[in-house]
Amino acid sequence: MSNYTILIVDDEPINITLLKDLLKDEPYFIKSVINGEQAIEAVKEYKPDLILLDILMPGMDGYAVCRAIRSDPQYQLIKIIMISAMAMLQERLEGYEAGADDYIVKPFRGEELLAKIQIMLRLKESEKENMDYQRRLEAIFRSVKDGIITVDNSMRIIEANDATEKICDMPYKQMIHKPFNEVFRYCSNACQQVLSETLTTHNVVKDHRIECKPNHQPNQVVVLSCSPLIDHSNNMSGAVMVIRDTTQINNLEKELIGRSRYHNIIGKSESMQKVYRLLENLSDTNTTVLITGESGTGKELVAAALHYGSARAKKPFIKVNCSALSENILESELFGHVKGAFTGAIRSRIGRFQAANEGTLFLDEIGDISPLIQLKLLRVLQEKEFERVGDTATYKVDVRVIAATNQNLKEKVRMGEFREDLYYRLKVVEIHLPALKERREDIPMLFNTFCTLFNKEFNKEIDGLSEDALNIFMNYPWPGNVRELQHAIEHAFVLCNTKTITIEHLPSEISHASPQQQQVIIKKKFSHPDDEAQHILDALKKTGWNIAKSARLLGLSRPTIYKKIKMYELDKPAY
Repeated sequence: MSNYTILIVDDEPINITLLKDLLKDEPYFIKSVINGEQAIEAVKEYKPDLILLDILMPGMDGYAVCRAIRSDPQYQLIKIIMISAMAMLQERLEGYEAGADDYIVKPFRGEELLAKIQIMLRLKESEKENMDYQRRLEAIFRSVKDGIITVDNSMRIIEANDATEKICDMPYKQMIHKPFNEVFRYCSNACQQVLSETLTTHNVVKDHRIECKPNHQPNQVVVLSCSPLIDHSNNMSGAVMVIRDTTQINNLEKELIGRSRYHNIIGKSESMQKVYRLLENLSDTNTTVLITGESGTGKELVAAALHYGSARAKKPFIKVNCSALSENILESELFGHVKGAFTGAIRSRIGRFQAANEGTLFLDEIGDISPLIQLKLLRVLQEKEFERVGDTATYKVDVRVIAATNQNLKEKVRMGEFREDLYYRLKVVEIHLPALKERREDIPMLFNTFCTLFNKEFNKEIDGLSEDALNIFMNYPWPGNVRELQHAIEHAFVLCNTKTITIEHLPSEISHASPQQQQVIIKKKFSHPDDEAQHILDALKKTGWNIAKSARLLGLSRPTIYKKIKMYELDKPAY
């Protein structure tokens, strides 16, 4: 592992000296700085492969340095090992959330740090190779010949190339001089909308993704780009559409799917990325976890992800809804009972703790349990033992407990309704799930997921939302969160007999929501044009200049986005 550059960041010169002495016999180039501000400049100058980063520094601490580095995509492959005397789990988690790759606690053994450095550098090489591999794949797929179709202003096909024949499953010579909608009436004909948009608005449409569903390949995915045809008099004489078959790329993306989902949790917003990172950090631990969030945010899915992403995945995952059972029944359900323990106990029965032995027990709506159950639960969490109802024998269990609530347990503790010691025992690590209104950019992805689900259930082929319906979805406050969204989409599927869900298919409480009920956060009124330009530019950067995604994020149409780009002279950065 020669020719690697390692940057040491520590405000104590003695620590820098010790680290340099430790690394002096290793084949690394060593650089050092004494504060966070110098670290940022050193990263720009030296582009290190790995950073040994102290946390507690005056001014810009290690967490801030880490976040600043991770905010720049060009430094994503730099490995960061945080070094600190703080060994608490919370400090570790904060470091990981800031973007650190590993963490080592002072004092440490030299060979331990050297081993971590070697592992991180190997990981860096592996990630670089994987990134290069993905880029090569993209280059290969980009080199495939694209289909080209030109039409006149009346949508009559002028020309088509050989590649179109393969993509559209039709001899291209049979297309020439025929109306577009007549030629493609046997497929989904989704590309006609893109052509119509260019012919109507005279704007360029780029990278519009559709499932075109020709007879030979019903799952074919293509990306369409369409531009106006300008004649010698500078008049628009038609349009040219380029069809790129991305079915293989789409399948590859599914195999290499990144952070748009984690197990069965869906969402690519930054708030969900934090949840995913926290779930990964907890995957190899037995830590008790408290999941908080409003009803319908997916707490049970997070509990399942914690279980099935851990070493206990092949062991039982047992769920208990604490609010659905009375105190006596819940006690029996959790701990079991012996025959004759109470009226109706005609036989002995094991409880959920025993059933979940070596696995995970998920206690939903934990805020509703009685003081008696709170006391018994505290003992199990602390001692890993309990007695069944009516029994004197003590049973030992190895169970990871995950609890969830939509209530403010801290407030219940303050009011004396929930034991403080149990609260802190459950809240070793808290995962807070954002409300749907706090991650609206995930709504289109959630819709697509539920759309696939309900198409199978109802045997339909609905493929999207109208723009007006999408705007309502993006602006509605969703008090019931993802669960309410799912029910709204199911309601629309029942009523919709076309391929597109419109406003009339939505539940009345959503489609008729008053402006006061809606939280319109996308379409803003700006006091200065520069503010609107910056708002649009931020959305374009966030989506990688994908016009369709930016339009959905802003709640605007694609033609409007193009007009705004032209109006404000917004330039796409060169890569």
